[in-house]
Amino acid sequence: MQGEKNTLILYHGSPNKEIIPTYGLGNDKHDYGKGFYLTESPALASEWSVCNPTNENGWVHKFMLDTSELKTLDFQKYDILSWLAELMKHRDADTGRRYKVLAPKFIEKYQISTEDYDVIKGWRANASYFYIAKCFVRDEVDLDILPDLLKLGDLGVQYCLKTEKAFQCLKEDYSALNEIEYNKVNPQYTQRDRTAREAMYTLINSEKNKIENVFSKLI
Repeated sequence: MQGEKNTLILYHGSPNKEIIPTYGLGNDKHDYGKGFYLTESPALASEWSVCNPTNENGWVHKFMLDTSELKTLDFQKYDILSWLAELMKHRDADTGRRYKVLAPKFIEKYQISTEDYDVIKGWRANASYFYIAKCFVRDEVDLDILPDLLKLGDLGVQYCLKTEKAFQCLKEDYSALNEIEYNKVNPQYTQRDRTAREAMYTLINSEKNKIENVFSKLI
């Protein structure tokens, strides 16, 4: 959602009522590494706030991000393989030796340097993504159907703040803090993932999947 010129209205789903976005924190195993993650979708932020087994309510925080002096890398404008390479830097799509040998070669060939960017924009690799990723790195998915598979995953788009400058441009609207009912919204998150996996399984096992232009042949 776009607010005033150069200002994005973004949301962050969290199990915590009080949060302080802080540069340098975060988990390097997340999609784009350490950083603070947000989305333009209040609905997705609601689901992400309760996508855990704690059975506790979550919270959606509303923020304004002034992008006028920020450099944003938008993975949606690049080849989907570049996005996969970025994810593989931070998250393992498989645990086998074959993947551990091939993944660094794939990353080296398709990666985009993110060092000069304040913000990274791209899809969120939710649980259903790993079903796609495992099939892909095992050469069970043709590149031609990969974009369709990711659409079925309904991954949603997220923003990741990477630099101290980006954090300085972020302001929370505390009046918009919204409590999310776990028992109401978590089933929605679970159903979204289940529906996506079923649709993916159907496509992967269809004649559209030629299994010719596969992971190991792209390196």
